[in-house]
Amino acid sequence: MEEERGKETHILTIPIPAQGHVNPMLQLSKRLASKRLKVTLVTTTSSPLTIRDLAETSSIKIETISDGFDALVTLENFDEYIECFRVVFPQSLAKLLEKLAYSGSPVKFIVYDSHIPWMLDVARGFGLDGAPFFTQPWAVNAIYYHFDHGKLQFPVKGSVVSLPSMPPLGIDDLPSFISEPGSYPSCLNSVLNQFSNIHEPKWILCNTFLELEEKVVNFMASKCPIKTIGPTIPSFYLDKRLQNDNDYGLSLFKPMTETCKTWLDSKEIHSVVYVSFGSLAALGEEQMEEIAWGLKKSNFFFLWVVREPEFAKLPRNFPEETFEKGLVVSWSPQLEVLAHKSVGCFLTHCGWNSTLEALSLGVPMVAMPQWTDQTTNAKFVEDVWQVGFRVRANEKMIVTREEIEICIKEVMEGERSNNIRRNTEKWKKLAKEAIDEGGSSDKNLKEFVTQLLSG
Repeated sequence: MEEERGKETHILTIPIPAQGHVNPMLQLSKRLASKRLKVTLVTTTSSPLTIRDLAETSSIKIETISDGFDALVTLENFDEYIECFRVVFPQSLAKLLEKLAYSGSPVKFIVYDSHIPWMLDVARGFGLDGAPFFTQPWAVNAIYYHFDHGKLQFPVKGSVVSLPSMPPLGIDDLPSFISEPGSYPSCLNSVLNQFSNIHEPKWILCNTFLELEEKVVNFMASKCPIKTIGPTIPSFYLDKRLQNDNDYGLSLFKPMTETCKTWLDSKEIHSVVYVSFGSLAALGEEQMEEIAWGLKKSNFFFLWVVREPEFAKLPRNFPEETFEKGLVVSWSPQLEVLAHKSVGCFLTHCGWNSTLEALSLGVPMVAMPQWTDQTTNAKFVEDVWQVGFRVRANEKMIVTREEIEICIKEVMEGERSNNIRRNTEKWKKLAKEAIDEGGSSDKNLKEFVTQLLSG
């Protein structure tokens, strides 16, 4: 009887069309589907993501509807996109809900991206309820929450910021939207709007796990109904309870999987530095050169992801000159690479998905944050979780080759490397336990689903 009731409980999950939002929502959808809900993930016509290996994500359905936007979404047109999305998407959603109801599978609930908080009113307008899904850690969300509630203001005063249940934060530890006022006004508005109706939902889902951010989660849970449900990475790399869940299924670029695997297989355990700055970061030519020579000077093997538009910024003949030590690829299967026994260090921008993957797979980090939440994540990587080092830029805001070389060597073989590796193993174990049967995230998901089934 309970299984039949689960089949009747159909929910939609709605991310915004960016890889760092779609992939976590997709993984959450798989987890919810494994707990007897019928789940449909809603993507948009303007999304640059293509659906790969859909058969592997057959536990959920995917529907694509119009958001009224014809161009690729960028920082420059983000405000325009959100406004268009807000006008057109609810109209498209109404047609989808009608179609699903007509097919005998009416929707009862909507899980929506926290960056579209008005979706709660849209859902309730259709007679449904909803819950936001926050894809960033609560350390970052809490900073935005305090800013939105007036505890932080422009300009940020003093050299150290003290916030409840948080470590002391320097100005450069704050998200760039706050530490660099005026640089990204549309993005700042978007992250603050997440809290415009934060006290209205009955549930607030978040892509982290309790043990990783216990103090700040418990503090924020006293303000609003937070449920940590992460880490949202494929089950194969954690609890292995979801069949065939070994890939996100959505990607911006085609990874050079066989090339990477063959090369990594030839290297000894923990001997490789993996370097990737994600799908959005665009480093300057001088910074690319410093990274290149820093990697060469470190004298470790390295696998470096350099997207095709960035390739021209490499020093002349660099791949050829370093072929005995390094491999430069246009895109990699990041989870497979991080899980490979030969990888001993991850040089990363510290975007949350990448940070969470490294923590969940037990990989030490050299953090080289660029913007948004990455600076705060890097602070926690170095000082709170103690799983790596954060590089420091010079007065020209360039991270030198010497700084990169020193930090890589410290993580790979320095005095604190053993302690760092012990800490990465600790967080890896706790991440798996959180999502496994009876863990903190698993309990939260079960409680959420039980309430949906009984509602």
